[in-house]
Amino acid sequence: MKRVYCLYRVSTKKQVDKNKNDISMQRIACREFAAQKQGWQIEKEYEEKGVSGYKISADSRDAIQKLKEAAEQGQFDILLAFMFDRIGRIDDETPFVVEWFVKHGIEVWSSQEGEQRFENHIDKLLNYIRFWQASGESENISIRIRTQMRQMELEGLYTGGKVKFGYRLTDSGMVNKRGTLLKKLEIDETEAEIIHQMDDLTLNKGYGSWRLAQYLNEKGYRTHTGKKFASMSVIRILKSRYYCGCLEDGTSSDALQALKIRDVDTYERIQKILSQRNVKNIEKRRIALQTKGKAMLSGNIFCAHCGGRITTIRYQDTYKRADGSLYKIDQIKYSCYHKSRKLCECDGQTTYQADSIDKIVSEVMQKIFARLDDVPETERLELALKRQIAEKQTEQKRLSIGLQKNREQLKMLQTEIGKALLGDSPYSAEDLTDAIRILKTELARAEEQLQRLKVEIMRKAQEKERLAIEYRCFKGWADRFDQASLEEKKMIACQMFERIEIGKGYRVWMEPDAAYRQFCGEWNGKMLESSAKADR
Repeated sequence: MKRVYCLYRVSTKKQVDKNKNDISMQRIACREFAAQKQGWQIEKEYEEKGVSGYKISADSRDAIQKLKEAAEQGQFDILLAFMFDRIGRIDDETPFVVEWFVKHGIEVWSSQEGEQRFENHIDKLLNYIRFWQASGESENISIRIRTQMRQMELEGLYTGGKVKFGYRLTDSGMVNKRGTLLKKLEIDETEAEIIHQMDDLTLNKGYGSWRLAQYLNEKGYRTHTGKKFASMSVIRILKSRYYCGCLEDGTSSDALQALKIRDVDTYERIQKILSQRNVKNIEKRRIALQTKGKAMLSGNIFCAHCGGRITTIRYQDTYKRADGSLYKIDQIKYSCYHKSRKLCECDGQTTYQADSIDKIVSEVMQKIFARLDDVPETERLELALKRQIAEKQTEQKRLSIGLQKNREQLKMLQTEIGKALLGDSPYSAEDLTDAIRILKTELARAEEQLQRLKVEIMRKAQEKERLAIEYRCFKGWADRFDQASLEEKKMIACQMFERIEIGKGYRVWMEPDAAYRQFCGEWNGKMLESSAKADR
């Protein structure tokens, strides 16, 4: 009797019972095949459920490794599979796995394709071609599935997995090839409002992911699975581009735009904050790590003398009354990190009273905001952008007219060359060919110029839109600054100023962020300087 070991495999869990090539069908086919062979006895059957023969190497498949061990110990004579691709679909690996078994005295059979032999070079070539085709088929299937899934995503359809927070499932009215009703996503207004709260707390109050999770849990909000929010789940929501109505690569569609919860500008500002709070970018950070403290400035404040970061400390000063008694006052101070730890030769002050520095910066910000409605730079910039776009559009129109004329002339020359070949034209074919070549070169150059113009016009239009977005953000800060909480003022200062330096005598230099300089009047692109006497 020949001892037979069988191997059955399906690539996905769904195939275990539902697919035409499921485990049950493979088992029945192999048993029937073995029964027809004289002297064959099936002694063991291995099943691999949800194991991809294309993605998973034989070295990582338990069934293959157990079969190899049994082959080395001479426990069986025949390896039987429904089809050879059940052994694997990797073109540069599976042919050699099959050959390994044959070299170890094991016959390799398929109930549908017969025995795989290695008696000559043709056998080896056919063996390789078989698995090369199987690998290509797997790759094509993978491409088709990815394309189909992407198309479904662009149509706003549910493709499986957890439903993102902020959305719920509803019937789409469509069915797939198997007649299964497809689901689609729609905005859950209650959860969308929670996302807006998260965005607002991140941008305007400087909440970090842990603090946001704590806030949501205290409010009684829960994830779709009924669990409390964790820091990582909050970060995933803040980082997902899907809420902007597009896929992670930026691709969008009308269906995805209908699922938009967060605007792109808000998304980009949030990413900027998250990026600066990342440990990897600690040296570039200018956003406050947390906004709970009683000092207004954090993250973007530096010593004007040594360039080191300024930190916030709580300090207790001791004073003597007229009667000789002592009393103590807790104060918040800014401290030069380098000088306080003697890390360098800094000739600045070691500490500064925080309320005095905050007062200086607040007064400058109030002056900028107070004259915001009277700043002509914004209007001039908008007019300049409009003029530039109009000029580009006029040039585009001129080029388009010239291109049309050249195309008509090229068509005429091409017609004329046919006449020249028949001897019916006053021009020689050579002259016409040279003229056509020159004209084609001019056409290519003009089309390239036209394409560049289109890109420039688009870029200018985007600049105009970007300017409007930045202006609305800046105007929003101006409108609420006086009534803003300390947390909000801290976040406004972090985003409004790229760098704040403080020096001896409470002199303060403030450099506006590049995105908002055009709204800062005469301080556009400059370091603002202000000073005041500290209240002692």
